[in-house]
Amino acid sequence: MAHYIIQTLVFQLLFLGVYDLFLKKETFFNWNRWYLIGTAALSLVLPFVQIAAIGRQISPELRVQLPTVFIGGEGFVPTVPNPEEFVFPWMALWRIGAVLAGLWFASKLFKIFRLSRSGQRTRLQDFMLVILPDTKTAFSFWQTVFLGADLAPKQRELILQHEQVHVKQRHTFDQLFFELLRIVFWFNPLLYLYQLRMTSLQEYIADAEVAASKGKSAYYQELLSQVFETEHVSFINTFFNHSLIKKRISMLQKSRSSSTKLLKFALVLPLLMAMIVYTSCSEETASADLPAKSGENSDVMTKIEELSEAIMAKGNLTEDERRALEFLATPAKEGDKIYESVEDYLRETDGKVVNGEQVVQYQNLEDMPVPFAIVDRVPIYPGCSGNNQELKQCMSEKLTEFVVNAFDTKKASGLGLTGRQRIAVMFKIDTDGQVIDVKARAPHPELEMEAKRVIELVPQMTPGENDGAPVAVIYSLPIIFEVSE
Repeated sequence: MAHYIIQTLVFQLLFLGVYDLFLKKETFFNWNRWYLIGTAALSLVLPFVQIAAIGRQISPELRVQLPTVFIGGEGFVPTVPNPEEFVFPWMALWRIGAVLAGLWFASKLFKIFRLSRSGQRTRLQDFMLVILPDTKTAFSFWQTVFLGADLAPKQRELILQHEQVHVKQRHTFDQLFFELLRIVFWFNPLLYLYQLRMTSLQEYIADAEVAASKGKSAYYQELLSQVFETEHVSFINTFFNHSLIKKRISMLQKSRSSSTKLLKFALVLPLLMAMIVYTSCSEETASADLPAKSGENSDVMTKIEELSEAIMAKGNLTEDERRALEFLATPAKEGDKIYESVEDYLRETDGKVVNGEQVVQYQNLEDMPVPFAIVDRVPIYPGCSGNNQELKQCMSEKLTEFVVNAFDTKKASGLGLTGRQRIAVMFKIDTDGQVIDVKARAPHPELEMEAKRVIELVPQMTPGENDGAPVAVIYSLPIIFEVSE
């Protein structure tokens, strides 16, 4: 979720940058209107857009999970996270913010409703006119125009024409779109900037239509005549907003932009393509990220992983233990029979045919299906040979031996750690076979540094291949280190 929010913010910032630098001062008001609406919506959708072909061409990195390396004592009992450990309630905070934003929006709607009931209502051809007593306010909302009774008749006529443009072009839809986004993404300041730009743009649109029919000079003088009071509600179309008057007058004085300047909108195409390339080459999957520190990741897959480590640490597995682990680790497919317990699975699939297919009996954990990409030829550790499966097994064994021998177990002394410590390591074997981009997560920085030091010493390998071309392969390596007491 954090990755999605960051991508959305960056995309919106880039779209707004293009608008402010190249489009805001042009008179293509309706084009700009759809640009603001479209890019605001696109920024929310683009993080989900992934084109597989682009991902393979631009970032040919595949991910492989290695079995856990155990350093230290015999027999593993998974450490249960402390349920009393404090975890910041991000979701609760978001819900509270969304509820407050929703209540604030509802209060503004109620304010408009109350105003509509306090004035004299007249149904005209395309809209409802509400005359508000003892005020000079002027604004529109949905298909209703609100005018203050204290406005002069001439002013009222001109303002009414202006507000009719807002009603006719359904500008309230635009404002409500951003209001709803602000409820869901109340923490995003860029949505407020989007709405401010949309408000200004809608005033330019209405000014341009009325000025075209009444003449720029008369309309210009009317804008200068006085600043009326108005209701302060973010999603209504006010005739006189003091902060907007200077901009509206300036825009009225501008000459109509030439049609060749429409080419500026083409600037968004390379920007959009760059965003799609980025989202296609980035993955936010559980296997891609380092596991969170204790207390941050307690989902079902983590529990299964801990159970897998417990069984692997035991050493020689019995037939039932091996098949029970197979049952937990094998993802279910459509049409598979659902077993109520592991015991039922073991009893019914003891070498028999289930659903017309022979149940696979795995000889070791490396044979078991795992949800990671498969390369045509995996990276080759020095001294290994054979097919892909044999190369994987050989690499797993040699890497485990290397890490166990190279890891300085004395590093944990004096750190105040006891029991088994989980270290999550991620590294990449690039297209030259070099180990790069080593990352580690551990309960203590010293363990992280030691894990990175050891992995960076891994000898150069023969790079992996896919479709006949070398590819980078990302490996995830869990290490369980038992601190001697």
